[in-house]
Formats: sequence, structure tokens, C-alpha cells
Amino acid sequence: MSITRDSLLTLEAYARQRKTLRAEAIAHRRLRSISLGEHMTLQFEDEQTIRRQIQEMLHIEKIFEDEGVQAEIDAYAPLVPDGRNWKATLLLEYPDVHERRRELARLIGVEDRLFVEVEGHARVYAIADEDLDRETAEKTSSVHFVRFELPAAARQAVRSGAQVRLGCDHTNYPAHLAIPAETLASLAGDLRD
Repeated sequence: MSITRDSLLTLEAYARQRKTLRAEAIAHRRLRSISLGEHMTLQFEDEQTIRRQIQEMLHIEKIFEDEGVQAEIDAYAPLVPDGRNWKATLLLEYPDVHERRRELARLIGVEDRLFVEVEGHARVYAIADEDLDRETAEKTSSVHFVRFELPAAARQAVRSGAQVRLGCDHTNYPAHLAIPAETLASLAGDLRD
């Protein structure tokens, strides 16, 4: 990964460029976001999305000392895919608080039932929340971090133009779809042989 202290903008430089960078960041985030059903969104991360997140945290918190900057890099660096995988932020979105409480209780374990299926290859299920457990016996969290570890043959197939389905086979949230071509092209760029 190439996000280092020296590769980040200073607080002053970022503040000057923030407004112009925002539109680009929103478009990039939109390209890499997939709604799976009505209440689930996966935002696939890459170096650009994580770099923006780090810059935003430094800006908001006014962090400029080396130790603080490195702590932010260390916190977010694990979310950058390494060429063998896709990493995403999973959002479970229910605007009504009562519906959210009820549905999060019904969706315990949903993060482990997400999958990607590359045409001609076996399903790859998500590895969820490696940093900490985000669910209790009563409910799951509305935010999870997931990783899809793709075998070499599946990575090569994606890079060669294979179709990919994204899905969830949780009993209370069955859903799947073909990843749109434009999004898949962006995600294919994350993969190496």
C-alpha cells in the first residue's frame, strides 16, 4: 500500500483542495457502491476511498503531528484491498428507529452470509469484522467491514471479463444481483494475479 505520511496532503493543502476533491470522491464512491436489496449497501474500498477517509479524519480532528497521522494510517490501512481480495463497508440502512431495531435483531449473522460468485467459480463468502466483533446475541450492527478473498483463477477470470454476482443468502435477507459492468470494471482494477 502506498499511503504514507509523505503521500498525504498537509492540512493546509487539503483544506484548499477539499471542495474540488469532494465531487470526485463522491463520484468514485458512487461507482464503487452497490445496493443489495432495499436496505443493504456495500461500499467497496480502494486506496482512493481510504486515502480520502484518512485526509478527512486528519482535517476534521486537526491532526498534524507524526504520531497522530500514523495512527490514522494504521487504523484505515487494513481496509485497502491487497490485490487478492475486495474489501467493503457493509451498511444496513433502516431510517425508522423501530424498524431498524427489529430488523437488526432478525439479521444476526448477515455479514457472514454475503458472497461474490465469479462466473464459472465457486461462491466466495465474506470474512467479516476482523478488527472486532460488531454483533451481540440480541442484534447485529448496522455497519460491518467485510473481505472477499478471491482465488487466483477467479481473480484472473474477473480481469478477463467474467460476470460476477453479489449476494446474500441469509434467511431473512435473500438477495443477489449481477455487479454492474462499470462497477465491476473498477473492482477488477483492484485485483492482481
